[in-house]
Amino acid sequence: MQVFLWIVIFLATFLIMEFNAWFTHKYIMHGFLWSLHKDHHHKDHDSWFERNDVFFIFYAVVSMSCFYLWSVEGLWFTLPIGFGIMAYGLAYFVVHDIFIHQRFKWLRNIDNKYARGVRRAHKIHHKHLGKDKGENFGMLFVPKKYFK
Repeated sequence: MQVFLWIVIFLATFLIMEFNAWFTHKYIMHGFLWSLHKDHHHKDHDSWFERNDVFFIFYAVVSMSCFYLWSVEGLWFTLPIGFGIMAYGLAYFVVHDIFIHQRFKWLRNIDNKYARGVRRAHKIHHKHLGKDKGENFGMLFVPKKYFK
């Protein structure tokens, strides 16, 4: 029974992170922490790293804190939560940073309807270089209108 609960908590955490990424992006990154996120839309430096990477570090610390709570405090449910956050972070990194933005030159030749839709939707989001007016969606739930 505990394995079943572990899997449910892991999957629920992964899906909640999709909502959390959408919410954080719309209301925090394009809100009061725009100063950290704006270099993702308009690169104003020569470094490979972006100030925007601070958000990745924040969620990594949250995930590691869950592992700590599991190992030191014995809270079993924090392990699948930590893995759910980590798995979402990895998926987001692969889709957003590698596949879409090509921060590494991998996955360049993927060309199918879904891939084109994800890239098109993200390109429209980046059409606006400012804080306002950028369309917002998650990594998994991209609106159908982009899949032509």
